[in-house]
Amino acid sequence: MQTRAGDPGAFARFDLSRVDSPAFVVDAARLRANLQILAGIRDAADIKVLAALKAFSMWSVAPIIGEYLDGVCTSGLWEARLASEFYDGEIATYCAAYKPDDLPEIARLSDHVIFNSPGQMRRAALILDQARASGGGFDVGLRINPLHAEGEVPRYDPCAPHSRLGFPIDQLTAEHMEGVDGIHFHTLCEQDLGPLQRTWEAVFDHLEPFFDQLKWLNFGGGHHITRADYQREELVEFLRDVKEDTGAELYLEPGEAVALDAGILVGTILDSHWNGMPLAITDISATCHMPDVIEAPYRPAMLREATDGEAVRLGGPSCLAGDVIGDYRLPVPCRPGERIAFLDQAHYSMVKTTTFNGVPLPSIWLWDSETDALECVRRFGYEDFRDRLS
Repeated sequence: MQTRAGDPGAFARFDLSRVDSPAFVVDAARLRANLQILAGIRDAADIKVLAALKAFSMWSVAPIIGEYLDGVCTSGLWEARLASEFYDGEIATYCAAYKPDDLPEIARLSDHVIFNSPGQMRRAALILDQARASGGGFDVGLRINPLHAEGEVPRYDPCAPHSRLGFPIDQLTAEHMEGVDGIHFHTLCEQDLGPLQRTWEAVFDHLEPFFDQLKWLNFGGGHHITRADYQREELVEFLRDVKEDTGAELYLEPGEAVALDAGILVGTILDSHWNGMPLAITDISATCHMPDVIEAPYRPAMLREATDGEAVRLGGPSCLAGDVIGDYRLPVPCRPGERIAFLDQAHYSMVKTTTFNGVPLPSIWLWDSETDALECVRRFGYEDFRDRLS
């Protein structure tokens, strides 16, 4: 299983006993640093940058995000509602398929309503006309499938064979483009500039006939811009060239890059024993708290992991046999009561948590590594588990 690198940053000096367990801890200072990088790209290239709520929707830090970015992108009605309630700036909404009953409110809340196919856009025409007659001031976008795979893991690759995401670019006609204000594509996952450039080359000839009609182009997410080795100067040059070629406003929708290395998940060892190797059970569950560990799969980096010593297999408290986080050389003794933490858990972990098997949800804390201010933003109790059921 591949270990996903994590930068401990200021968490290297964070006292894990300051929070309860399990707990997500987000560093506001690191979040600001990421946002400053994204805003710098935005300003240098004269584009717009939206934060993807699907990756990181901790709305208590919405004011921080609003200081730097142009708005957010959402994936349906509930995220659009969250965006309108807490976030500043534009709202771009894309969903693989909208329920007709949801569309009027989505159109009212959104600045851009992006469809997955011309067919659905055509069927929604009357709803959109009625929304505009009621004062809605939204653009209509179409998501395309560039048919150019850059993903390393098929389940995360929107251009994998037979993907349901986006309209195949080789089928696009002038008729399909009637009423379309902008084109959206999203093909990357934790990648740098090269895959984006190659994707643009793959779609350029197909889109060039429509450049005069397009108000905007949205290159989606998956851009690891805040990673230290990302080619940021080259990205700016590339974006400027695209703007010059197309005359369109450009959008990027980073999700992971917003919260990269800005959060940890703190847990406690509950029990330990031996079955051919040292085993430990923690109050962190892979399936409930870090499902990508099982789905991707990957091995999350551990804060202060030791470089030597015997590896311990860590697993969660659920009854799922596969609720295994990975094998680690612990920085603390393998005994009940000891605290551990996993790096880079703000994005995609917080939004995917479940209460399967009655496993409690981690509390959420906001820490500022520059001031050392620490605040518990939310704790979850039995009622949160009960009220999701019936």
